Amino acid sequence: MKPRLIMLMALAVAALSVSIAASRLTYAVAPAPAPAIAKLSPRLASYLGVYEKGSPPSLTPIETFATAAGRMPNIALDFTGWAEPFNSAFAASAHAKKITLLVQIDPTGASIAGIAAGYYDDYLRAYADSVRAFGHAVIIGFGQEMNAPWYPWGYGHVPAETFVAAWKHLVSLFREQGAQNVTWLWTIQADQAGTTGPISTWWPGKQYVSWIGIDGFYYRPSDSFTSVFGGTIGDVRQFTNLPVLLSEAAVGPNADQVAAITNLFHGMTQYRTLGLVWFDVDQSQGTYHQDWRIEDNQFAEASFRLGVLGDLGSSPGSG
Repeated sequence: MKPRLIMLMALAVAALSVSIAASRLTYAVAPAPAPAIAKLSPRLASYLGVYEKGSPPSLTPIETFATAAGRMPNIALDFTGWAEPFNSAFAASAHAKKITLLVQIDPTGASIAGIAAGYYDDYLRAYADSVRAFGHAVIIGFGQEMNAPWYPWGYGHVPAETFVAAWKHLVSLFREQGAQNVTWLWTIQADQAGTTGPISTWWPGKQYVSWIGIDGFYYRPSDSFTSVFGGTIGDVRQFTNLPVLLSEAAVGPNADQVAAITNLFHGMTQYRTLGLVWFDVDQSQGTYHQDWRIEDNQFAEASFRLGVLGDLGSSPGSG
C-alpha cells in the first residue's frame, strides 16, 4: 500500500476516534433534568389523612371515608414494598383531588447496611427519578416505627447507627437526583411496651427530615392523647421543633370510641400537631382484634365529623 494512502487512512481512523470520544464526552456532561421543587405547608391542624385498603389503585375507598368524615382527606397513606416502583398513576389521581400521597417505604428483604453502602442505588435512583418527574409534593417515610421491635429494620434487629446511615443515604440520593418535591417523614412508634428509648438514637438530624411522624392507637378505655402521644411528643421536643404529624392513628371500640375520638382531636390541637392520618381498617381478626373504621358506627362517625369541624382548619391542599 502506498505511503500516502496509509497516511490518509490513519488520519481517517484518528478523526473517527476523536468523534466517538467527543460524543461520549457530550453524553457524559449532558445537563441533568431540572429539579422538581414542591413544598407542603406546615400549618398546624390542617391535615386530615387516611389509610384505606384498596387505595391504591382506586380512590373510591377514600371517597367513601370522606363522606363519613365530612371532608375529603388531603393525605392518602400507602405502604410500598422494597423494589416496588413509585406509583405515579395513583399519585396523579390523588393530586387531581388535591390529595398528597404519603408513601411509607418498607425495606423488608433489603439489607439496611446495604442501603447505607449504596448497594440498592439503581433502584433508589429510578424511584427518585419517578418522584421528580411527577413534579408535585410527595411525603415519603422509610422504615417506619424503627424504635419498636416488630419490624426487621427496627430495635433489636438493626443498630440505630446503621438505620441512621441508611436514612441519610436515601435522602441524599433523592436530593442529588433532583427530587426536591419530597417532604421527609421520620416516623416513630408512640412510646409503649416494647419500644426503646431514647428515640434520639434513631434521629438522623434536622437537615435530613422535614416532619416528625408518630404512630399511635387508643386500645383501652384508659387511653388518652396524653398517655398515647404526649410523652413521645415531649421526648421529640428535646431534640427538634420540626412539625409533628400523627402519621397513623385510630381509636378502637374497646377504648370508648365516641368519647376517645373527641379526646384525640382535642389533643391534636392542644399539642400543636399538623393533623392526623386515620387508619381506617378492620383488624377484628388481627393482632389487636379491633375495627378501627368509623363508617360502621354512626356515633363514632358523628364524633369524628365534629372533630374535623371543630379542630381541623382549612386544608392547605396538595403541592
